[in-house]
Amino acid sequence: MGSVTPWSGPPVTGGLGREEPAEVFPQTGLFQRAAAAFAACVPVEPADDGFFGPGSVTWRLHADLSAPVSGLRSLLLQALHPLAMAGVDQHSQWRDDPAGRFASTAAYVLTTTYGDRAAARAAAMRVRKIHEWVRGVDPVTGKPYEASDPALLIWVHAALVESGLAAAARYGVALTPAEQDQYVAEMTAAAELIGVPAVGFAMGGAPASVAELDAYFEAVRPSLATSKSTEDTASYLIGMPDVEPELAGVWQVLAAAAVTSLPGWARDMYGFGLAGAGNTGHDRDPVPPEREEVRQVLGVLDAVYLGEPGVLEARQRLTLRVRAAGQ
Repeated sequence: MGSVTPWSGPPVTGGLGREEPAEVFPQTGLFQRAAAAFAACVPVEPADDGFFGPGSVTWRLHADLSAPVSGLRSLLLQALHPLAMAGVDQHSQWRDDPAGRFASTAAYVLTTTYGDRAAARAAAMRVRKIHEWVRGVDPVTGKPYEASDPALLIWVHAALVESGLAAAARYGVALTPAEQDQYVAEMTAAAELIGVPAVGFAMGGAPASVAELDAYFEAVRPSLATSKSTEDTASYLIGMPDVEPELAGVWQVLAAAAVTSLPGWARDMYGFGLAGAGNTGHDRDPVPPEREEVRQVLGVLDAVYLGEPGVLEARQRLTLRVRAAGQ
């Protein structure tokens, strides 16, 4: 595996409905606060290499420039589950402070990816305690839900893992089929941290290969649906009013990339067309961006992050760990 130049921006997110403990990141903008999370959460002296380590595909993929596209895509995908959406509507105030919520989610993912095992377990335990209080009844389907339900946890997990692979395939690092399988298998550790049973996929655990991931989505698709809440969430995410004004154009390219990289069935559920290719009339139909355009925008965003306090030092810490591991 080649060397990793860690991405200094927001990694793959943990989900709209996953209420991470509030972190203190005093910066005002969404990207600024995500950069502050990166600087604060990459450990200076970790006790061990955590659940993945510098030689893992997880480190390589979460460090890729495509990670912001993956994160936004995973949120759009997660919102298609009615029970997950009900949890967001009834228990999350993320729209009141989307930058803070994104930064807190980034902090959780950074800690579980790059932190030592004790730090990762502590972060996961805080989230699991919050999940104990997130429960209710979905007004659309009439079904009860609990955030700690392994089925919902697997949905959020599968959406972020599949989005990581899809965004990288279109806009980022090239992974071999074996590396893709390795990433899915490695990420079962993240699922188990948050409460998914440590059993095989056939027994109700997280998918551990691309084939199992595909089988999972095929099985869960009949239970997915859209609603006004889903549409409102998608419109908010794509428009994102909390982005720094000077980076609004960057967000629009990222949003178009996220929508374009969704599976066709998910775009159909939302009613997204692709401008110039069978437009559906949806008010957010994107123009599919070219790979190089997205890569250039991500490069600009990376340069912005490098100018934020502590980001360069945190990136250097990760680079040194990768080099020490001989990757």
